[in-house]
Amino acid sequence: MRAVRERIPVVVQRNSRGRRVAARGLWTGAELVVTLGVVLLLLVVHQLWWTNRQARAGAEHQVRALQREWGEERGGAGAVPDDDSDGDAGDGVGKTGGAGGSGGRSAGSGTAHSAPRWDQAYAVIRIPRLGLVAPVAQGISKSGVLDKGYVGHYPRTAQPGRAGNFALAGHRNTHGEPFRYINRLRRGDRIDVETRDAVYTYTVDRTLARTSARDSGVIAAVPRSNVKPYAGYAEAGSYVTLTTCTPEFTSRYRLVVWGKLMDVRSR
Repeated sequence: MRAVRERIPVVVQRNSRGRRVAARGLWTGAELVVTLGVVLLLLVVHQLWWTNRQARAGAEHQVRALQREWGEERGGAGAVPDDDSDGDAGDGVGKTGGAGGSGGRSAGSGTAHSAPRWDQAYAVIRIPRLGLVAPVAQGISKSGVLDKGYVGHYPRTAQPGRAGNFALAGHRNTHGEPFRYINRLRRGDRIDVETRDAVYTYTVDRTLARTSARDSGVIAAVPRSNVKPYAGYAEAGSYVTLTTCTPEFTSRYRLVVWGKLMDVRSR
């Protein structure tokens, strides 16, 4: 009986080189996508975690340094900055001229002192409801003040305890974000501002949930919004203003909290 030969089909691989090139291209693209994702993740971690960690550590160190300096010089005169500095910041609002008292005299001692540098910390702000303790520095520049986790004092606005408007700016997100939760403040909440010579206690009075980044009226000597005239005050007094960006992770608008001076305790 004749053996039956079975033919084995031969499959010819066509265009195998093209497929290898395509596979290599897909693999390279996948690697690039993964690498890009890792880089973006690292950038997010840096912005949301590392800048906060670094700025908070620096701000806490500055608060301790101020308190140590004041303790060593208790009974001496403290420096209060002149309002001749300048700067701009993402969490600030449009500046206004002649918005309050200035000069080199301390409200607590009445003694003249030299003005510190534009970015020098000279006070400490405490907001018990938020658990916030942060240094206050002259000026509102990002690199010199706000990105360090400090709260910045608007140039040409009043100093703590004086007649006029002691206006401040702070980051809401990243770089220490000292003003992240000021939207949680309610009427009657306490804001303490400590200097070498005195502790000034303000109480929260009003809030403006959103206004233009260029609404300079909110930091005027008698604070009143230029955009929403119903928000603010009509009479002179001693005010504090806190400003920051809103909504979170944007800088399109400003959130504003106002308070009135209620008590001064000399040191």
